[in-house]
Amino acid sequence: MPTHALTQQNFDQAVARSPIVLVDFWADWCGWCTRFAPIYEESSNQHPEILHGTVDTEAQQALAAAAQITSLPTLLGFREGLLVYTKLGFQTAAELEDAVQTIQWMDMDAVRREHAAQNPGSVNAPGSEQPAPARHAGLAGGPIRYGWPGLKVR
Repeated sequence: MPTHALTQQNFDQAVARSPIVLVDFWADWCGWCTRFAPIYEESSNQHPEILHGTVDTEAQQALAAAAQITSLPTLLGFREGLLVYTKLGFQTAAELEDAVQTIQWMDMDAVRREHAAQNPGSVNAPGSEQPAPARHAGLAGGPIRYGWPGLKVR
């Protein structure tokens, strides 16, 4: 599946609708970004169940500022609408695959509890007036390549 260009207009909707979203913030002038692009594209082909989004920081300056992007490339990972992964700088294919597996195998109940504890009054926080988003229990969808993040079958 090809990568999807994300803008200020479609970013929130993309994060809310897809169980897992990876977002690569990049710029044409960034050499490491151009080296990472084919690795990221290959990941999108290997994991069609994950939305692989891209944000051109030159064209989407307000979105990059809102995401507090200070270094390129920057990869953000969202699961069930929550930011669960941030990595500044270039990643190899193996590092990106480890990130994908880590995000897929996260205990989202624990993540939500931690998020609620750190953000009182937010969605999912005890006593919150806001309804909780729909939950997807268990392992995120997609092919399982190995049992635990970092454990590779030869």
